Amino acid sequence: MNNLVCKDIVKKYGKKEVLNNVNLTLEKGKIYGLIGRNGAGKTTLLSIISAQNPATSGTVSLDDERIWENQKALDKICFSRELNPVMGNGAAGLKIKEYLKIAAMYFPNWDNEMALNLVKEFELNVKDRIVKLSKGMMSMVTIIVAMASKAEYTFLDEPVSGLDVVMREYFYKLLLAEYTESGRTFVISTHIIEEAADVFEEVIIISDGKILLKENTQELISKAFRVSGKAEDVDAVTLGLRLHQVEITGRGKGVTVILEDGQKIRGGFDVSIQPLNLQNVFLAFCGKGEKG
Repeated sequence: MNNLVCKDIVKKYGKKEVLNNVNLTLEKGKIYGLIGRNGAGKTTLLSIISAQNPATSGTVSLDDERIWENQKALDKICFSRELNPVMGNGAAGLKIKEYLKIAAMYFPNWDNEMALNLVKEFELNVKDRIVKLSKGMMSMVTIIVAMASKAEYTFLDEPVSGLDVVMREYFYKLLLAEYTESGRTFVISTHIIEEAADVFEEVIIISDGKILLKENTQELISKAFRVSGKAEDVDAVTLGLRLHQVEITGRGKGVTVILEDGQKIRGGFDVSIQPLNLQNVFLAFCGKGEKG
């Protein structure tokens, strides 16, 4: 099945637990959105499932083979990390062309023609050093490595950070075109949720080192609603439902509900029922509102 499977992943730095018993299966041929607040564990999770960082306990396997120190499996995985000018691995001092040359040596299916075309599309000067690049330019280099790697499983950490709206739109079109042509699996970690929602086939929400949900994006959105009105009416129509983001103002009340199979919001009361987008759903799970 070519699935990438995380089983009981725990990651600790000293006494601080960053990932708590994470179980996750990534299926081949899907685009996943990985969303969570700062410090939720997104980058740590991606670094572990790409074998750039060892788990404290638990296993990651591809085709039922553990990936750690397994070059055959690692050849199929690319984690193109967010770049920054103070990287401690020496990459900051490299020129773009040097950085891409190293990437070409690391990934056996590297597409140099694609890399050169993207350098031209992004209008990058390959003689510029990483440390001198703007935030957006660093994101462009990250995207080039991810796309040109041709890895079956490709992870991008904040790929549109610093990009303007035109270049973000170009990235999403590029991603969809490559996905359609190759059938590769992509995991995109991003804070810019709503504009990417239509790209994600499935969404993974992580909070405090735990996976809260992994669901088809459109199915999740289709069962998410904001219900508001008089408190007694809202309580009546949502009786028995799991509530998120409970807000009470005077006699009024607003709640977010994510319906489960067979559930529905009752009728017969004067309440407002509004559908939600993916960002609203994320806030329902990870925002600061009270739980019901």
